[in-house]
Amino acid sequence: MSFVHLKQLDKHYESEADCVIALNRLDLAVEDGCFLGIMGPSGSGKSTLLSILGGLCHPTTGKVLVDDIDLYGLRSEQRADFRREYLGFVFQSFNLIPYLTALENVMLPLAVKKLPKVEKNRMASQVLDRVGLSHRVGHLPSQLSGGEQERVAIARALVNEPPLILADEPTGSLDIATSTEITKLFRTLNEEGQTIIMVTHNDENRPYFDRIVVLRDGKIESDSARIPQMVSQVG
Repeated sequence: MSFVHLKQLDKHYESEADCVIALNRLDLAVEDGCFLGIMGPSGSGKSTLLSILGGLCHPTTGKVLVDDIDLYGLRSEQRADFRREYLGFVFQSFNLIPYLTALENVMLPLAVKKLPKVEKNRMASQVLDRVGLSHRVGHLPSQLSGGEQERVAIARALVNEPPLILADEPTGSLDIATSTEITKLFRTLNEEGQTIIMVTHNDENRPYFDRIVVLRDGKIESDSARIPQMVSQVG
C-alpha cells in the first residue's frame, strides 16, 4: 500500500471576479522510502500541493491519506498532532529564529515533548551531527552560511524522527554548488530510509530523485522513475 495517497484532489481559489484552479482532479500515490521530486512551471500547483500534503491548506474536494490516515478527516487539533508526529518541513527561507543558536533552533520541535532538557539537547546534537554541523551547534544563524542554515533547517525537520519530510524549494536561494551539496544530503537521508517529497525548479536536482512528477495547470503532465544507470552518476 502507498504511504501517501492523493485521491481526486481539487483546490480552487475563488473571488467575486474569478476562480483559479490550482489543482485539478489530481491522483498521486507515493511509496514509503521514495525520494519524489515535484517539478513544473510557476503557477503549476507545486507549492499548493505541498501545503495540502502538510495539512496547512484544506483541499476543495478530494482526499489526502498518509499512512492510511485521512488527513482532512481529522479535527484541526488532531491535524496539528499529526503534523508534529508525521511531518518534517524544510523551506527555502530557512525560517530559523535569529537569536537562537543552531542547537536551540533544532530543539524547537521538541518543546512539546515531556523529556528532560538534557535528552532534548542530546537529540538535537545527534541530528546536527547527522547533517554535518556538529562543529556549529553554538552559532547563531547570522554566523552560518546559506548552506549551513539550510542544514540546520533540515536537522530541525528530522529531530522528531518523522516518517515524511516535505521540502518546498529548499535549494532555491542557494548557489549551484551549495544546492548540489544540500540535494546530496537529502539523497543520503533518503538512502537511510527517509521518505522525502521535494518541490523544486532546479533541473540540476533531477538525477537525485527516485521519481519525478511534473505538474502543469494543476494536473500531472508526466510521472517518471529515475533511469537505473543514472544511480552511479550521483555522488
